[in-house]
Amino acid sequence: MSRPATNASGPPSRGPEFDVDLFVIGGGSGGVRAARVAAGYGARVMLAEEYRLGGTCAIRGCVPKKLFVYASRFRSSFDEATAVGWHLPVPRFDWPSLVAAKDREIARLERLYGEGQERAGVEVVRSRAVLDDAHTVRLLEDGRRVRARTILIATGARPELPPFDGIELGITSDDVFDMKTFPKKLVIGGAGYIAMEFAGLFAALGSDVTVVCRGSNVLRGFDEDVRQALAGSYTNRGIKLMFCDSICRLKRRTGAAGSGDNTGRIDVTTEQGARLVADQVLLAFGRAPNTGSLGLDRAGVKTAADGAIIVDANSRTSIGNIYAVGDVSNQFNLTPVAIREGHAFADTVFGRSAWQVDYSNIPTAVFSSPEIGTVGLTELEARAQHVAVDVYKVRFRPLKAAVTGDCEASLLKVVVESESDRILGIHIFAHEASEMIQMLAIAIGSGATMKDLMSVMAVHPTVGEELVAMRTPTVRYNRRDASAPLVSSAAV
Repeated sequence: MSRPATNASGPPSRGPEFDVDLFVIGGGSGGVRAARVAAGYGARVMLAEEYRLGGTCAIRGCVPKKLFVYASRFRSSFDEATAVGWHLPVPRFDWPSLVAAKDREIARLERLYGEGQERAGVEVVRSRAVLDDAHTVRLLEDGRRVRARTILIATGARPELPPFDGIELGITSDDVFDMKTFPKKLVIGGAGYIAMEFAGLFAALGSDVTVVCRGSNVLRGFDEDVRQALAGSYTNRGIKLMFCDSICRLKRRTGAAGSGDNTGRIDVTTEQGARLVADQVLLAFGRAPNTGSLGLDRAGVKTAADGAIIVDANSRTSIGNIYAVGDVSNQFNLTPVAIREGHAFADTVFGRSAWQVDYSNIPTAVFSSPEIGTVGLTELEARAQHVAVDVYKVRFRPLKAAVTGDCEASLLKVVVESESDRILGIHIFAHEASEMIQMLAIAIGSGATMKDLMSVMAVHPTVGEELVAMRTPTVRYNRRDASAPLVSSAAV
């Protein structure tokens, strides 16, 4: 997923007017990759991070989230074990033990990030950094000013919170991993990646979970069949989904100690007048570029209305020597994208192998249970962009369900351009969907056709074999044929 670029300049010559060749603001995934690669080309690199190396993904995002997801899946495994002959004592979940295990792993990862930067020759400064001008970075910890030939901004994103009464009583995804006590009743505002993943894992760990969603379904932007499959699964698991509504007020309950179970809990009021009670309220309304108070105006760096730094295909901002990678540009807010952007920047500016990131066919996963894996166009996107589209779809119960009694249905869906037979998108709702979609993305990126997929010998018994067993389209859409169906195959 890359393409050649121009203007590879190699390591810049150092002049007395600059203290460093590259100054990186932000020690997240994109920043540390760019710093390490640039240093490998001989550049003198300084990186400033005000919190912990690793950024959102490693410290308070993807990694701890996945650890919590692993923990949550043991509950169903314990329940299913008896169906296949295991007899276990009654398991007991301990929240502090999970948090402690997470803390140990995050500390290990942060140490590895630091050691990697040190080995590469990058000078890491533990301080907030701001721009004084296009070539000057000021470190707020000690007031020192550093002159840099090139500056890279990689400060990521922050939780976005709408104003309403009592919002300070809620927590965001930055805080959820460090709660002191496990919430028996959890209310979640939002229905995107973060909301859906935490709704699933906390419900599996034993929370009574309610999701309040402004839209009419979960996971806006995903394929409609997948959205419906997840919403149905969560409802069957006892997660309450409140659509077309939004949290508008939080208020802490007060009272004398021992006066009732609800003392200290949070009253939640929604715009539609619903009243809920929660031990904790997770506000997952999305994330915004973390560009506040960076001094972008002093340097002349242009931003969009949402605060995102405007960049070109080479991650260059409106100022020629200043670049930005990752969520701070609010293009594709995924960790692997930030890493690839940081690597492309370093190769192009400091190496001699210029290239640009190709943003087409980016695979992604939602770590719900079951998982969602998706790559390429959704059905509706394909129908909007192509004249004729075939949709192959299968729902089935995995083999394990035959003995465990689980009624959860998996969904596999392939969207194909009819005339060329080229696969436009694949969408999976099944266990280990994230692992499958990583490999399937290679096929889509290589221009695979449905005939190619069907020509592969199946591995039996697996979930993946259902993909290569699809022979006939579930539904076909053709804008040249007025009689062709006009509804999403989610309704078929």
